[in-house]
Amino acid sequence: MAMMVVLLHDADGELCLGQQLVSRLAALGVTSVVVVRDEQTVGIVLEGWLFDPARSAGAAAEALGATAGARTLHPVLHLAVSSAKYEGGRDVREIPSACT
Repeated sequence: MAMMVVLLHDADGELCLGQQLVSRLAALGVTSVVVVRDEQTVGIVLEGWLFDPARSAGAAAEALGATAGARTLHPVLHLAVSSAKYEGGRDVREIPSACT
């Protein structure tokens, strides 16, 4: 599933996910929207199986009301994590770190 995050710096304003906005995002292939925020920034996570951020990032950001100061982020890593121990697997201490 494709994902993109739009960061808006105007945290004082309200983000309205009205029918018109939702319809515009759906037309771009977005099927899921998550809104996160802190005191200065609002982040909107857009996901969808048919969503193509490489093609539609500008249109999606525009639909959300992004201004020139807005940023769009694209995933560089997606990792599934499990606490289940695998039979016949290696001890975690034996696995080299990908960050070294």
